[in-house]
This record gives sequence, C-alpha cells and structure tokens, in this order.
Amino acid sequence: MEELKNIKRPSKEEQSTAFESYNALEAVLKDIKDKSPEIEIEETREKFRIPLKALKLLAKILKAMGDGKPISIVPIAAEMTTQAAAEFLGCSRPHFVKLLEEGKIPFTKIGKHRRVKFEDVSNYKDQMKKEQEDLIIQMMKSDEESGLYDS
Repeated sequence: MEELKNIKRPSKEEQSTAFESYNALEAVLKDIKDKSPEIEIEETREKFRIPLKALKLLAKILKAMGDGKPISIVPIAAEMTTQAAAEFLGCSRPHFVKLLEEGKIPFTKIGKHRRVKFEDVSNYKDQMKKEQEDLIIQMMKSDEESGLYDS
C-alpha cells in the first residue's frame, strides 16, 4: 500500500478549484443524454469522448476534494482473494470461506487458493442487504399487528 503514504489533503487552492468545477460539472451532467459525451480541453482545444460514468466519477472526486478530503482511486480487481473479499463484506476470512464452501458465492480454485469474482461478492452483498431490509419490514409489520409498534 505504498500509494496510501503519498495521499495528502488538497490545498486551499485545489479545494476552491475543485468546488467550482464540481458545481459546474454537476449542473451540466443533468442535461447530458449521450453515454459517451464529447468534451473539450479549453487550453489545448483538444476534443475527445469520455464515458458518462467516468464524468460522474469525476464529479464525486471533485466534490470530495472541494470538501478538503484526500482522494485515492484504487481499481477493483476482477478477481479477489478470500481475504480481500472478506474485508469487502466486513466479515472474517474463515466465515467467508465457509460461505464459499456452502455454495453461497461461486469461486474457482487455483492450486490451494480460492479466487472469487468481485461481481459475485458484490451481488452477494446486495442480496444480503435486500434480505435484511425485508426482514426488518417483516418485523415491523409483525410488531404493528401485535400492537407493539405505533404507526
């Protein structure tokens, strides 16, 4: 994690520029319909296409910089180790391995090492969140029917 040592808070000038840029970009993003809009760099007059998702990510980066937060972008690997996946889910590695062995998350084995796709881990996390929300709603309805919860 050598990159993390080099992360610094943006300077006041960077914060100010980021804040102004964020406001301008956010206003423009609402009107963009093209999935790969063409943008122009004013200084060089060079035009090129950029994915709309990248522009939206740039807006988030500018917002955080404008708020004075340090920024780091880390690409997410297509495949993850069990340790990285467990950290992403917020559980222990042994618990994560148990989920794999129970067939709750697909994985491949390379030698003795298990590898999981980020997409599969993310889908599992979304599924668990949905199930938790459904259970909370179910509990609230049960409490209302029992008269324990005033609505």
